[in-house]
Amino acid sequence: MRQMTIKIEKWELKRPFIISRMEPMLHGEVIVVEISQNGISGRGECERVDVFEPEYPSVAKQIEEYIDIVEQGVTREDLLRIMPSGHARNAIDCALFDLETKKKEIPAWKLAGLDQAPEAVTTMYTLPLSDSCIMAEMADQNSHRPILKLKLGRGNDIERVTAVRNAAPHSRLIVDANTSWTLDQLLEYLPKLVDLGVELIEQPLPPEQDHLLDGVNSAIPIAADESCLDRTSLANLVGRYQVVNVKLDKTGGITEALALTREAKKLGFDIMVGCMIGTSLAIAPALLLAQMARWIDLDSPLLLTKDRNHGLVYKDSLISPSSPALWG
Repeated sequence: MRQMTIKIEKWELKRPFIISRMEPMLHGEVIVVEISQNGISGRGECERVDVFEPEYPSVAKQIEEYIDIVEQGVTREDLLRIMPSGHARNAIDCALFDLETKKKEIPAWKLAGLDQAPEAVTTMYTLPLSDSCIMAEMADQNSHRPILKLKLGRGNDIERVTAVRNAAPHSRLIVDANTSWTLDQLLEYLPKLVDLGVELIEQPLPPEQDHLLDGVNSAIPIAADESCLDRTSLANLVGRYQVVNVKLDKTGGITEALALTREAKKLGFDIMVGCMIGTSLAIAPALLLAQMARWIDLDSPLLLTKDRNHGLVYKDSLISPSSPALWG
């Protein structure tokens, strides 16, 4: 019989992580699920999002509600049907996926249906929302990185992007408004962002305003983040977004994330792979998705003061797979 355990962990951040819609995060908080069977264990990690965004239900409580079902032998496919997408299912699904690779004695990339083992990928590096002078200082410190992602959304955003562009003239730029712009702001900012060399805009409007993007002919691709949870989201995004941001904590695990990525590509979307605040244990499954993505935002271990043992190998912005002792 299986046994499932839950562990809550705190991980210190190098600097407060700030986005437009929430209070500054001073640390990361994650939940690690471990599922053991016949002497073999698999692990999965999710962000404990309800600590930072109180409107979310308790992730730990959600996980606890499924302990009996998991220990009775539920499959990943069954889990998709009986448990809603989201953070809690992610930790369980990734643990089941990890367990399955060990039971079958095959690497995770083969179980995921990839053609070859994951290769090293380049991640963007996130600059938290702050005053333009502080963001320029952060950009200067990271101007060697190939691609920077700017958190925006509290007024004076063009000033922020301009300051970062001047501080990091050779870096590619992505901007993320985290649902905080209006349509008028988006239309006003677009030509200015083009001039500043921004190559992607992430989630400018709240999801309930997705329909306002009908007919917007943006010179910069727009990515759905908060508007894209799982495959059920895709129908609402066609014709409005050009890119979908796939995050394991939104899809509810690697099983749905792989299906979402493949379905989105069939529908003509470009793929971005993103993450919440977490350790390499959370990023390792997403590295499989990164093999199919145009934009990769898997920098959260770089934002921590330390990572867990056997973590992924980060050399500046280049991520290389690590030992299977971590995951998969």
